[in-house]
Amino acid sequence: MVKVNIDGKIKIKLGSLRLGLLHAKIITCSDSSEKLLYEIEKSSQYIKNNYKLDEISKKPIINATRTAYRKAGNDPNRYRPSADSLLRRIVKGNNLYRVNNIVDTLNLISIQSGYSIGGYDAEKIKGDICLGIGRKEEPYKGIGRGQVNIDKLIVLRDSIGAFGTPTSDSERTMITENTVSILWVFYDFGIDASLSSYMTKSETYLKMFSAAKNITIKMLKF
Repeated sequence: MVKVNIDGKIKIKLGSLRLGLLHAKIITCSDSSEKLLYEIEKSSQYIKNNYKLDEISKKPIINATRTAYRKAGNDPNRYRPSADSLLRRIVKGNNLYRVNNIVDTLNLISIQSGYSIGGYDAEKIKGDICLGIGRKEEPYKGIGRGQVNIDKLIVLRDSIGAFGTPTSDSERTMITENTVSILWVFYDFGIDASLSSYMTKSETYLKMFSAAKNITIKMLKF
């Protein structure tokens, strides 16, 4: 599995945090099955029936992520953590976007857990990864967003540059129909006890919906 380090500046600002890493070396990317779409609809319906808009940011995992954004110097209402945005979209009565079986599975785990999860084509990541804070005018093209201002956002970088944030993944490392190896990164800013179980659930879902093999799970606390 790829090596992940942390920049000292973000450690000072945020204190203790944890990343959950899931790496699958063999995976099949395709359209989502009816079974996967049913699971997404079932979870979405539960969220619609049980949450109000103003309750989403109070969910412990999402609240911890939003707090981390503020500590890093950013406004979580301007660039929302991805789990926050997904849940808000559902509560407002909108369906989640359909992308492919890997991304749709990631979104399913994210709405069930509240974790913002980065999903990357592992073969497009070059060298070691470092968790840090975005810089002013640092290049970053988000999926479906164009150029994103990642100044003071929490970011992942490889030897080429920034490629991931808890708000939006980048086009450079995006998962496509040609992806055969993936890395998922769970951003756990509250050191929540549920991380291990949701990562195990992710492994089960990926085997079921994407024929994933050679899966490795690791949790790194900084």
